Amino acid sequence: MSDILSVRGLKKYFNTPHGMLHAVDGLSLDIEEGSTLGMVGESGCGKTTAGRAILRLAEPSAGTITFDGEDVLAKTGKDLRKLREKMQIIFQDPYSSLNPRMSISRLIAEPLIIHRRYARKADLENRVKELMDTVELTMRLYNSYPHELDGGRRQRIGIARALALDPKFIVCDEPVSALDVSVQAQILNLMQDLQERLSLTYLFVTHDMSVVRHISDKIVVMYLGQVVEKAPSDVLFEEQLHPYTKALIAAIPSPMPGSMEKPKILKGELKSPIEPKPGCRFAPRCVHARKVCTEADPDLRELRPGRFVACCRAEEIL
Repeated sequence: MSDILSVRGLKKYFNTPHGMLHAVDGLSLDIEEGSTLGMVGESGCGKTTAGRAILRLAEPSAGTITFDGEDVLAKTGKDLRKLREKMQIIFQDPYSSLNPRMSISRLIAEPLIIHRRYARKADLENRVKELMDTVELTMRLYNSYPHELDGGRRQRIGIARALALDPKFIVCDEPVSALDVSVQAQILNLMQDLQERLSLTYLFVTHDMSVVRHISDKIVVMYLGQVVEKAPSDVLFEEQLHPYTKALIAAIPSPMPGSMEKPKILKGELKSPIEPKPGCRFAPRCVHARKVCTEADPDLRELRPGRFVACCRAEEIL
């Protein structure tokens, strides 16, 4: 299957009083049409910024983005507006992303109104009802407001809004992190069902390794703005090539007390993302770090077929 999204050398820097903050620094990835790419890492690693930069909600500092054969960064005005119909986002917080003064039907109708999809009010209302049915929202909530609903139903509104313009690609920015575990499962199952029915492609951003394992076909692991490992989901959980990925997997809570070793806690200080010096950014916390690790940024290389890692000592520590 062909790639619907291709990103090369994506950078997003923020100017601060102390220097330039490298939020995303040289991100490259490809996503096959109809698949899910999981992007995982600690808070502050740049995964949300990367998702927003791909959609140009945050303007990239450098790099190239190709979506469905079109140069995203070359688009302006009406062309960019048209392209954005195909590229949507589901936000992390299902409450703060919704206008509390709008009813559920008005919230779902908003993107359709902005993009002038329907001239007749009856057609607009029918489309809203269709979207509510698609995300399994009962019609009795048609005139309700966000504060009257629980987190799961609010997030279903967010999903309906993302689906309104019939997109091909959706950035899912931690869409279940603010929900209870039982509700998380419902939303994840809904998203997988919608992907199959509507041929959607997802970039799924999360810090939860259990969630990313459940929903992703491939996974990229980010650390301080850079990709440190990339692999198919099932392969990554069987064997990790980068020490940071090993630490993330080891930190997954076990449902059976005493069934696994106590995870090793990473020691050392985080490297500053502001004007970072050359060298592996994980080196200050890595027990395998040597002088060579601090001399230059490690390249993301294909160590095994389909397995990419940014670690100059990967072969030695396996």
